Amino acid sequence: MKTLYQKFLQTTLAITGFLLILTVRCHTEDLSGWDLAEKFFQNMTPPVFPHRQFDITDFGAVGDGLQDCSEALRQAIEKCHGSGGGSVWVPAGNYLTGPIHLKSNVNLILAKEATLLFSIRTEDYLPVVYTRFEGVECMNYSPLIYAFEAENIAVTGAGLLDGQASLEHWWPWAGKPEYGSSADWPTQFEDRQQLFQMAESGLPVEERIFGAGHYLRPNFIQFYRCKNILVQDISIINSPMWEVHPVLCENVIVRNIHVKTHGPNNDGCNPESCTNVLIQNCFFDTGDDCIAIKSGRNGDGRRVNVPSQNILVRDCTMKDGHGGVVIGSEMSGGVRNVFVENCLMDSPNLERALRIKTNSLRGGTVENVYMRKVTIGEVSDAVLRINFNYEEGDTGPHTPAVRKVFLSEVTSRKSRFALALDGYERSPISQVHIQSCRFDGVLENSLYNHIQDLKLDQVYVNGELQP
Repeated sequence: MKTLYQKFLQTTLAITGFLLILTVRCHTEDLSGWDLAEKFFQNMTPPVFPHRQFDITDFGAVGDGLQDCSEALRQAIEKCHGSGGGSVWVPAGNYLTGPIHLKSNVNLILAKEATLLFSIRTEDYLPVVYTRFEGVECMNYSPLIYAFEAENIAVTGAGLLDGQASLEHWWPWAGKPEYGSSADWPTQFEDRQQLFQMAESGLPVEERIFGAGHYLRPNFIQFYRCKNILVQDISIINSPMWEVHPVLCENVIVRNIHVKTHGPNNDGCNPESCTNVLIQNCFFDTGDDCIAIKSGRNGDGRRVNVPSQNILVRDCTMKDGHGGVVIGSEMSGGVRNVFVENCLMDSPNLERALRIKTNSLRGGTVENVYMRKVTIGEVSDAVLRINFNYEEGDTGPHTPAVRKVFLSEVTSRKSRFALALDGYERSPISQVHIQSCRFDGVLENSLYNHIQDLKLDQVYVNGELQP
């Protein structure tokens, strides 16, 4: 039996814990959205590496664009990691390589005149690794740059990463004629459906084996279950699929990168099920979403059940793409606390500025999305689009929820719609507040379907104050 002192101590601890939780909760609720952002990101710092440098040419790399430098890169990374960390240096030149697997405490640095040319031989991306394809975990071809369960890792420098994807390599697997596919060319369609069925049936990830003989394209840079990540200053072109894809990671900084690649599903930066992500001063000109925030797809996303949260997009430029900042559609684990500020979005080939896309197969909850001081030249569709009927539409039992979306000091020069909001009757989009915004050159009236608590405060559309 417990002594009187033990009972007293237990009660005291319980009351203290309750008061502490209440204090923290009240303090958080007292913060405005942007104050909360400052709280999340004020102490965020990039990883620091020892002052040790390992030049890949010392390990046999030759920058002629012809000799395979995979082994030299592997040895340099192993030596750097084994020595306690530092930098792997890629000097000026063109270096042909297969996939690069980073390890803890390694910073891969590319000189300004350095290019890493990634092999177009699919067999070079074997053996398969633990990865995600469109929000579903599987064993597949290695991403071009990959790390698994590592800490303090970086890809930096002013050099170029060229995936060498084209109408002849990787892109035709998407199954679209505009990307080189033809009727007699193998595509991802059957593999993609098989993977989704494997996940829904609960097959263990280790048994969802693709790779050789299959056609699921790898992503360019993927860090899986990693901490303290920096991707900075590099340029990326010709990716097989998504460009920068941290999954289940914490403390991620993507800064000053330049992405220009117009292949299928060539999203610029896709943090998935990540916590504390800063995307700053980047340029995106892409064949799909510029930034897409995700958290797993359907049953597999609910199985892993890790949201993306505390994500700040600041001082970025978006040109072509399906969306400037997008949440979904693979958002089954939920997304919260997304902040977008001081960005420029402008292209007749950019479809939306801010987009949230889901359906009742995806499910998931999106809340606390803030956008301010964003300048939009031209988008072809809408400044803000929220769509609960994406792809399969309302065909599942997992009703999504979207609430607390705030736009302030956002301006646009040309769009089809200012706002296009499409929820469900049983789950209306709620608490969308638009303040001090001006949308000009709007061709059609805004679309509202199942909206609750929509507030327009000092909002002008084509010069007219909205009621």
